[in-house]
Amino acid sequence: MTTRLAGAAAPLAFALLASSAAAQDVPAANATFYWQTIAHDQLATIAARDDAGPMLGAVIVVKDQATLDSEIAAAKDLPLQGRTVLVKDNIETREWPTTAGSLALKDNATGRDAPLIARLRKAGGVVLGKTNLSEWANIRSSNSVSGWSGVGGLTRNPYATDRNACGSSSGSGAAVAAGMAWAAIGTETDGSVTCPASVNGLVGLKPTVGLVSRTYVVPISSTQDTPGPLARSVADAALLLNAIAGPDPADKATARAAAHITDFTAGLDTASLQGKRIGVLRKYIGNDPRVAKLFDTAVADLKRAGATVVEIDYEMPKAMGDNELPVMLYELRGGLGAYLKGSPANIPVRSLADVIAFDKAHARDEMRWFGQELFEQAEKVTAAKYRKDHAANLRLAGPEGIDRLLGKYNVSLLIAPTVGPAWTTDLVNGDHYNGTIGATSLAAIAGYPHLTVPMGAAEGLPVGLSFIGAKWSDHALLMAGAAYERARTATLARPTFKPWAPTPNQ
Repeated sequence: MTTRLAGAAAPLAFALLASSAAAQDVPAANATFYWQTIAHDQLATIAARDDAGPMLGAVIVVKDQATLDSEIAAAKDLPLQGRTVLVKDNIETREWPTTAGSLALKDNATGRDAPLIARLRKAGGVVLGKTNLSEWANIRSSNSVSGWSGVGGLTRNPYATDRNACGSSSGSGAAVAAGMAWAAIGTETDGSVTCPASVNGLVGLKPTVGLVSRTYVVPISSTQDTPGPLARSVADAALLLNAIAGPDPADKATARAAAHITDFTAGLDTASLQGKRIGVLRKYIGNDPRVAKLFDTAVADLKRAGATVVEIDYEMPKAMGDNELPVMLYELRGGLGAYLKGSPANIPVRSLADVIAFDKAHARDEMRWFGQELFEQAEKVTAAKYRKDHAANLRLAGPEGIDRLLGKYNVSLLIAPTVGPAWTTDLVNGDHYNGTIGATSLAAIAGYPHLTVPMGAAEGLPVGLSFIGAKWSDHALLMAGAAYERARTATLARPTFKPWAPTPNQ
């Protein structure tokens, strides 16, 4: 069933997918042939661009062509009709081990589907393979290299292969941008869907926490974790969300999901910004003039489409940032331990302490580039500190943060740039992104939805526009994002599959 392809077949999937809007209806009689043809080319693209050529390092494992053909044929009459989806390798699928990028979990073959994957298959989505990620979803070290894992190595950005694909859903973002799948599923705790989507020129949605199940997903934070779609259009992301959203008795955060399930694609093709009041988080534009110029163009596009733009004076309280890491680390210790204890696979680790010991014993392979000081900190966070910081952050980000801003300024959503252009990857010194750009943490800490949509490129490097809304406003954000897509005047870049080089006369 499983293969890693070799060779340099000419990739066509990028062009095919670019001309294939997700919401378009492929006639049922032709659906099997159509999606099989695209899947064949995706396999060729993986061979040419992931295993050879620029060696993007986005995909860890894929199915063979015969298995894909069979599964696509079986999905003919289902909503997704056999569209291929790559899955971040911290989400369990029955076919392969789920490693979270760590050699400690290389044999974590549980034979289970996470409930969100079971939903995906039921809707006619075909799991094409697993994608690389920042190891342990980037919670091991504060000096990490995003997109690197002991299992998958380094993922490269297809727009500039010497630049970072961002993490932790780096492989999911790079693979879809390179035309290796129709869409992908990532996970986010704080920025891990929206940042890879932004720097890889994609749409990415971090849903409301509780809209998508986290069962059998290697955890960090029960407060902030959520899977979400990365896709080439808002319509694609909404269609994938339709498939994976829903309640799960094993995940108490999803208890209210059923009340908020809808057809997330409904109305996207006619969505309008006319009369919408949109709040601009001006302080999160950051200090990069190129990003500011792109954002000003996006704001002008929103105004031309009929929106009223309201300037908002807001800065996240310092306490909120200070509190976030201890909350995540405390939840990591308990949540990861429970996951490891519950795995039916023969794995050498059953607690966070076991993982720390494993990394020390395998330091040459696991800790050459960065350490595990965050893991070690997690062993020391007290329950009392956790309760205090957790309660404060939920209040500061939700009722006193997003909710207050939406009410005070009478706006339906908030916007800001998502993150700056991709930074150069540096295995020696770690990540060095521009931390002045974006309000990702506000939505992440609140557990509220955050959508990013491409708004242009700086020096050929994509930059996304963030839409942040109230809890359970996922559909409203998708509607606004779809309306913006149609109103957008900026020219979007295309992947070069080469190291970055300056564009003449820019």
